[in-house]
Amino acid sequence: MIALKQLLVPIDFSPSSESALKYARAFAQSFGASLHLLHVIEESRLFLWASPEGAVPLLADVRKEMQETAANRLAALLTDADREQFRAQAGVVVGSPFVEIVRYARTHDIDLVIMGTHGRGPIAHMLMGSTAERVVRKAPCPVLTVKHPEHEFVMP
Repeated sequence: MIALKQLLVPIDFSPSSESALKYARAFAQSFGASLHLLHVIEESRLFLWASPEGAVPLLADVRKEMQETAANRLAALLTDADREQFRAQAGVVVGSPFVEIVRYARTHDIDLVIMGTHGRGPIAHMLMGSTAERVVRKAPCPVLTVKHPEHEFVMP
């Protein structure tokens, strides 16, 4: 018997991650699991690139504002019922998305990661890779990827 107690949903506020959250709620309901939402602010977004000297770090106030904005957006995705029924919690970290997702999964004993995919074209995929693909390869647990628009297994 598979026992899922801790579910992680990486959220980048895209339609794909919202679809993944819908799946995660259904899994949490079925298994009585806890729900973790995680948003990763990419380190590269914390730099200004317009400087002739190269990348310049953003001011601490801007970094803090980005983290607060992401935390507020995550909080808005969770209903009171999510918090009560699924013991849902949300976090924001700064770093490389796939590294931080895998790290979170390890440190919080996550049983299943449910994440969206973006369906980039072949050139973009070749140049940038896929966060979902990297998480699948490195995660300490199974990973369910959800493509948007998905096949409607989960009804709203």
